[in-house]
Amino acid sequence: MSEMITADLVDLDLSADTREAAARALAERMLARGRVTDLDGFLADVAAREARMPTGLDGGIGIPHCRSAHVTEPTLAFGRSTAGIDFGAADGPADLIFLIAAPAGADEAHLTILSSLARQLMDAEFTSALRAVTDAGAAAALIRGEEGAEGGAAGAEAGAEAGVPDARPGVAHAEAGGEAGAEVGADAGGGSGGGSGAGAGADGAARPFRIVAVTSCPTGIAHTYMAAESLENAGREAGVEVVVETQGSAGFTRLDPAVIAAADGVILAHDVPVREKERFAGKPTVDTGVKAGISRPAELIAEVREKAARGEATAPAAGTPVDRAGAPGEGYGTRLRTWLMSGVSYMVPFVAAGGLLIALGFAIGGYTVNKAPSVMDHFVWTEADSWGALLFQIGGVAFGFLVPVLAGYIAYGMADRPGLVPGFVGGAIALTVNAGFLGGLAAGLLAGGVVMAIGRAPIPAALRGIMPVVVIPLVSSAVVGFLMFVVIGKPIASAQKGMTDWLNGLGGANAVLLGALLGLMMCFDLGGPVNKVAYAFATAGIAVADPSDSAMKIMAAVMAAGMVPPLAMALATTVRGGLFTRTERENGKAAWVLGISFISEGAIPFAAADPLRVIPSSMLGGAVTGALSMAFGATLRAPHGGIFVVPLIGNPFLYLVALAAGVCVSAASVIVLKGLRRQGAQDAEGGPETSGASAAVPKESVTA
Repeated sequence: MSEMITADLVDLDLSADTREAAARALAERMLARGRVTDLDGFLADVAAREARMPTGLDGGIGIPHCRSAHVTEPTLAFGRSTAGIDFGAADGPADLIFLIAAPAGADEAHLTILSSLARQLMDAEFTSALRAVTDAGAAAALIRGEEGAEGGAAGAEAGAEAGVPDARPGVAHAEAGGEAGAEVGADAGGGSGGGSGAGAGADGAARPFRIVAVTSCPTGIAHTYMAAESLENAGREAGVEVVVETQGSAGFTRLDPAVIAAADGVILAHDVPVREKERFAGKPTVDTGVKAGISRPAELIAEVREKAARGEATAPAAGTPVDRAGAPGEGYGTRLRTWLMSGVSYMVPFVAAGGLLIALGFAIGGYTVNKAPSVMDHFVWTEADSWGALLFQIGGVAFGFLVPVLAGYIAYGMADRPGLVPGFVGGAIALTVNAGFLGGLAAGLLAGGVVMAIGRAPIPAALRGIMPVVVIPLVSSAVVGFLMFVVIGKPIASAQKGMTDWLNGLGGANAVLLGALLGLMMCFDLGGPVNKVAYAFATAGIAVADPSDSAMKIMAAVMAAGMVPPLAMALATTVRGGLFTRTERENGKAAWVLGISFISEGAIPFAAADPLRVIPSSMLGGAVTGALSMAFGATLRAPHGGIFVVPLIGNPFLYLVALAAGVCVSAASVIVLKGLRRQGAQDAEGGPETSGASAAVPKESVTA
């Protein structure tokens, strides 16, 4: 770690009073050493990581961190605050603040060293030494591990360099290679293996309770390894063998299958999906957020032991990230949105493929192609009509999967693989009873809920092996099928028909207002949940053999509005490049292509760096485009394609006028707002504010 932190990256008298100010003060030290190239861009990435989950830890520690394209090499800055700074920890403010900066493509060796630092933070002697040190150079040396043996704060650096992130004796860790796995699994045959508690080995001696665990966090730099360390420490104190697989940025070494087979229970402490989670099926499982693994490891160990004592074998249904317990601040509404977005994200490729094939079928075969006979009965190689009918019918088959895929993957988001069968069955029944898109949503939620309920029930040991393959699919499909056919299918079908009739009746001012609303939604979070809701609403309307004129108008408005943000940012960087950093001007060139391809995410780099100016400007332009598209009566059968499907659009000239108007409004708005900000900075400070942009860029061009 000798190159990651030096004395000039240490501030033992950090005067900041907010987490943002603390991050800026430490980041400025990185900027001065050339470790960060764009201060505001890097801080935007730090803030985005902080928004996902606060980085404060019990014990007075704050670890703001991120991966960023604005970081040149892995770097650590340390600050010590007398007053304390709120980083969201349950026990109060933090006085030890570590700002960890990793490049977007950091190599495994550096990330392993950063992970070893995260483990040191779980050592009370290490943190006590940092609170007592009086010299910045000594603090940097202590963090590098140079004072470790004498001060009791020894880092795991030597172990990391040897391939073992924690070199202390007595810690069975997956990354130590297969040695620990072989040792723990040597007597697997004599143990209980399935999870009833401590058993006896081949020599008849009692063995301790065994737990395998997986830890992971969004960036895979800090929380992943801190949770692993915390669980291992708690396991030693409780007399429990804990073997942890850290799925972090430095990659992961899979737990030995023999270790998993011999385990009595499983702890999954994660905020991103656990890779290859099916390995743990049939074991008593506790699923939680990664912070719970850090702050309350003893409770998790006790909980998994209680489940094992009850013979409760948790199927993968309870092990999905969207159903974890213990993630602070995550309520049912947040989980519901995540479940629904899971289904929509898997549905979108079917929408794009099927919709574009149908649109091409109309373009080649004319608007009567939907009445053509099956190509199985009539296909002439030399006739364009036959090719048009072929494309149309392939697209129709693809569209037939939309509702089952939506329902299946909503259930998958809730209950993992066991949710797929009842989800697909429920989605297919929704089509059968004409419940459509709304029926698919209900079927997916029902299927996931049923599987989750089955997974929480006490299961006899003899049935655990067949639960995911036979019992769960059989019971859940029967329950979901009954509910969809007999109980809720008809009411939902009536609601679906009512919504369709309402859309068909839209006209005049109502249609324009709907277009403006959809435009606002498409540009609010640039490919996020709100954007996806608007897009799913539009695609659901055209996902039928003969969509209504209103549904095709809505699809046209949604696609046009979604093209506005990247095109507007591209235009703004071209017209007033001096308001943007060199990196943003380069992103602007790519945004032209992304924009015309209907990829709203092309504006994300701009929004991340300057959300208060970019997002409102994008929404204003999107609302203008959506309203004008509806007012002009433009229609679209294809759900994707951007500018490349303009020949398939009804009223294409006016459609392009609507798009151009929104782009110009959005670009003008962001230019004005950025110009006002620059002028304000000059008035306040007598000159422009710098942000670490390249010397080739005028200082006044750097955004906030």
